[in-house]
Amino acid sequence: MRFEREDGREEGRKEGRKEGEAAVLLRQIELKFGVEAVRTCLERIEAADAETLLIWSERILTASSVDEIFRA
Repeated sequence: MRFEREDGREEGRKEGRKEGEAAVLLRQIELKFGVEAVRTCLERIEAADAETLLIWSERILTASSVDEIFRA
């Protein structure tokens, strides 16, 4: 039972981090490229993991288009 609770807490932290990273990235995209840009990439952001979201949040600093954020 104890391990299940710890696993649940860890899972909750991971989910919280992902939600936070997604919120920051969406806000950055909105500020830099506009609301319409957010609509075009929302599904992709929701499907990504926290580490990928962090990478994309860093890329937006130098990106001149939304496509540059998501480049491989």
